[in-house]
Amino acid sequence: MDSAEFHAAVYETVRLIPVLKVTSYGHIAKLIGMPNHSRHVGQALKFLTPDTNPPVPWHRVVSSSGAISSRGPGTAGARLQGDALEAEGVEVTVTAAGERRVNFAVCGWFPEPGTV
Repeated sequence: MDSAEFHAAVYETVRLIPVLKVTSYGHIAKLIGMPNHSRHVGQALKFLTPDTNPPVPWHRVVSSSGAISSRGPGTAGARLQGDALEAEGVEVTVTAAGERRVNFAVCGWFPEPGTV
């Protein structure tokens, strides 16, 4: 699978995540048959532009621990992602350390490969 095919597979799969559900970068990688490429899933989502059509709900993909990943010091990416999830009705909690998280037991979406 080349880079363009990988990105297309990621976007197609992320579009399947239902409203009120969240999954991990690693699970998207597993669903597209590239289980060791979770970081590449994140990179693919990073390349999205606001005018991507149909839209890709990138905000529904978080780390395997349920944490909303920081985009680096001084960036607002984690807050923006948390806000987008909350706007859809997903509960986002903030830890004492200021980390934003979702509870996979409540909103996780983890279908078996080959079923979506």
